[in-house]
Amino acid sequence: MRDRGEAELARRRSGWIVIAAFAFMAAATQLLWLTYAPITTATAHYYGVSESAVGWLSEIFPLLYVGLAIPAGKLLDRSLHGGLGAGAVLTALGGVLRLAGDNFVWALAGQFVVAVAQPLVLSSVIKLAGERLPERERPEGIAIGTAGMMIGMLLALVLGATLGGGRLHALLVIGAVFGALAATALVAALRLPVKAAESSARVAPRPLRAVWGDRKVRVLAGLVFVGFGVFIALTTWLQALLSHYGVSASSAGAVLVSMVLLGAIGSAVLAPRVIAHAMEQLLVGASVLAAIGGCVVLALVRVFAVDAIVLSLMGMLLLTDLPVILELSERRAGNDGGTVAALMWLSGNAGGLVVAVLVQSLVHHPLPAFLVLAIVGCAAIPLALALGSVRLTDEVVKAAAA
Repeated sequence: MRDRGEAELARRRSGWIVIAAFAFMAAATQLLWLTYAPITTATAHYYGVSESAVGWLSEIFPLLYVGLAIPAGKLLDRSLHGGLGAGAVLTALGGVLRLAGDNFVWALAGQFVVAVAQPLVLSSVIKLAGERLPERERPEGIAIGTAGMMIGMLLALVLGATLGGGRLHALLVIGAVFGALAATALVAALRLPVKAAESSARVAPRPLRAVWGDRKVRVLAGLVFVGFGVFIALTTWLQALLSHYGVSASSAGAVLVSMVLLGAIGSAVLAPRVIAHAMEQLLVGASVLAAIGGCVVLALVRVFAVDAIVLSLMGMLLLTDLPVILELSERRAGNDGGTVAALMWLSGNAGGLVVAVLVQSLVHHPLPAFLVLAIVGCAAIPLALALGSVRLTDEVVKAAAA
């Protein structure tokens, strides 16, 4: 009995080691993705290209994600370790590739490789938690993995502000080292034995049509589309919009950091407690109302302190939604965790592209721009109501997978 208990404890520890390594890797993908975003002008001068060309170093990620998400999810459902390991190695390779030459072509090549790898890394979070952790610990595992992603965003913003101006090469070296260390840690962690408990017979993944045919999956994907769409549009155009209120670039950057920091804390700390107390619908509903009301306030109130508080609250709630929705997806996914997670990330990236383009034409007119975001947020109201207050049970998951 004692040996059995020690073996179970060892499996739990190894499971959390893998989750920690995944969070490290997720942070690396975001750090590499957003390397150039906070320092667009400085990067344009460094490489001798236009600022719009530099924009592609970040914009290539959501564009490729939309195209690669489903194939990546299917690959992960068939070979989790192989797909995730490949994503880790490609991420590290992309970070190193950016250092191969001091010109824009190498920067774009490196970003392209990391963008190809990103769906393999991020879409694995549901299956990895299901494989490595007992059911009661999976919400915490998904939350920690998701928080790692947000910490990577935060690092990119902070490092860009402190080093990016005249030390772009140093920033690239940090990114390459971070990516290589994260990939090494994850590949090594994946070699740890998988828990023996709950190792039922494998079931072949369902076709994409069957997965998408689940109404609950579509509702969850719709919520991610709207929520991430509003968040990405805000973070993309926040500096330009607030400049019309007399807010400096540094102040707008500080608000953006606050949004991501509070989102990371909410994801790691608040999300597991929301799930434990079956308050998912309450959190999602509060996030929808905060997004709508917050955008209305931003449209009408030009007091920086008020706008900063509103934006920080919106960032915390919208980002905390992500691990909650991913955990709901995990309970719904059955053996299709990779595909379902890919659908969620695809929806988020597609929402970001669509809503950011909607706001782009209004970037010099903050009143209609913020009101458009509020209207987009209204689309999530019926989705939040459709989410329902009844938690998904194992019986529902088994029925969906049948």
